[in-house]
Amino acid sequence: MTPIITTQRLEKRFDRFLALDSVDLAIAPGTVGLLGPNGAGKSTLIKCLLQLQDKNGGKASLLGQDIDEHGREVRKRIGYAPEQDCHIPGMAGCEYVTYCAQLSGLPFQAARQRAHEMLDFVGMGQERYRKVDTYSTGMKQRIKIAQAIVHDPELVFLDEPTNGLDPKGQAVILDLIERIWKESGISVVLSSHLLHDVDRICEQIVIISQGRILVHDTLEALKSERKPEAEVVIADRGPELVQAFKQQGWPSEILSSGHINVQHGQSSLNPLIKIMKSIGVAPLEIKASPNALNELFLQALNNAEATS
Repeated sequence: MTPIITTQRLEKRFDRFLALDSVDLAIAPGTVGLLGPNGAGKSTLIKCLLQLQDKNGGKASLLGQDIDEHGREVRKRIGYAPEQDCHIPGMAGCEYVTYCAQLSGLPFQAARQRAHEMLDFVGMGQERYRKVDTYSTGMKQRIKIAQAIVHDPELVFLDEPTNGLDPKGQAVILDLIERIWKESGISVVLSSHLLHDVDRICEQIVIISQGRILVHDTLEALKSERKPEAEVVIADRGPELVQAFKQQGWPSEILSSGHINVQHGQSSLNPLIKIMKSIGVAPLEIKASPNALNELFLQALNNAEATS
């Protein structure tokens, strides 16, 4: 299977600031979460791959083609929705998406038909005939996705597509992104600092910080490496319960919330419940493997800080 993205020692500098530090990647088709804190280098990496910014060193390929030799050709097969608004003032939604389709090489009639198909796909009704300037944040995000896929690309980059949205709006956009891969077979690179977004729809995870790749693997493999753990909510007697767990060889601690995190390493929660019954502590709630991606993310960042 040809990787959709490969890089070898990719580097980008802004004066003395090293924004991308010898980035090596080989990403398979599918849904990819590009995860990192603000300023980590996510947007810079995307822009260098799309040649919107010049790299300072290294090599990169998209869809099996070297960007230095075939950049213009390969970009015809790629979609991009930037973090910032990218509409043209004064244009209605349908006019804007049609124009983007024409820029991708479609003749006007085909571009208009395709634009309306994509506007239907992202759930834009009569709003498509309004000027994009009047849209809500959620509608602008839908329009950005529509223009990114209007030319039926093989790969699409979506940079922070849920920024500024309430939970309901985020869920709508994430559903759309999931459908892009599942229904259309278009590989998606989702750049985000929101772990929930990535955890929900991405099969692969790339964690970047300070311009360096810290983690690249499938989400399933990363989670399987961690020992099963749980978060136990109790009313009182926390220290006593922690001590009981530790006697079983299970690393445990009381969190700032007062809940207890325990790395029990068991295939079920029954052994935990048995220990709690033996000392007469009744759980209010037990959450299995809470915040697994969050912990992977924090661990990667902590390891990077320790070695820098």
